[in-house]
Amino acid sequence: MHLMIDLLDVLAQTPAADVSGAAPNDILQAIVLGIVQGLTEFLPISSSAHLKVVPLALGWPDRGVAYTAIIQLGSIVAVLLYFWKDLTTITIGAFTAIRRSDYESQEFRMALGIGLGTIPIIFFGLLIKILVPKFNESPLRSLGAIAIASIVMSLLLAIAEKTGKRQRDYEKLEVKDGIIMGLAQAMAIIPGVSRSGSTLTAGLFLGLERGAAARFSFLLGIPAITLAGLVELKGALGEGLGEAGVVALIVGTVSAFIFSYISIAWLMKFLQTQNTWIFVWYRLAFGVAILTALAGGVLKNPSSL
Repeated sequence: MHLMIDLLDVLAQTPAADVSGAAPNDILQAIVLGIVQGLTEFLPISSSAHLKVVPLALGWPDRGVAYTAIIQLGSIVAVLLYFWKDLTTITIGAFTAIRRSDYESQEFRMALGIGLGTIPIIFFGLLIKILVPKFNESPLRSLGAIAIASIVMSLLLAIAEKTGKRQRDYEKLEVKDGIIMGLAQAMAIIPGVSRSGSTLTAGLFLGLERGAAARFSFLLGIPAITLAGLVELKGALGEGLGEAGVVALIVGTVSAFIFSYISIAWLMKFLQTQNTWIFVWYRLAFGVAILTALAGGVLKNPSSL
């Protein structure tokens, strides 16, 4: 409720010109950034990296943390909608298992795995906020660091794809899978790592089938993505929306929702029959391209990411 009140207060303070409409260029940028957010949030290629690099490469202004946090809500709604049946099945099944003391049921083990797997990213996220209050200005958030993270994660995914046994399907998930993939998920605090990429890589190392690893990666990420999005949004609202108009925000959020849903559906279908090498090569090329652009002066490191 407090979050909604804060949001309404900020929207009410937005200049009338922004509310009544937005320039065509603003709308175009909102659509493109929504597409970038939607596609990269759930594909194993890092949304934080792309949301910083794409506007810089196109010469667009930085929309700010508040803008990014708000359009991320579109991605949150998309993943909740796509996996709503799974979520209700797990939730109802877990409560039923607790009442019956049936702690071996799959629904209870799934719920416990998701719960325990969410703890690491919350713990390390809070630890960074306490110990590194100016983390946004940390070298770990520089373009060079993002590039290196992308390259390293591409190599790890390649090793996981090459060595993973892929002998266990979704029905054979265990609590330890949630814990280990949750630890991998915590790595995504570093921009360029990718939450989806790190958990998918861990799942392959654990011997899960690609489809099972991706499905559980999404379910595991729902609490983390939702909590992170709401916390980031609440903190960003205090700073105001800046130059971001309400119309552009709505367009960007809807765009993010549409393309998030499309990317989830596509990835789930793709990994049923295909391997992950396309993402390995993309991440490697993405990282090398950033380093090359930095070395050639095409891209310049902003003071804060």
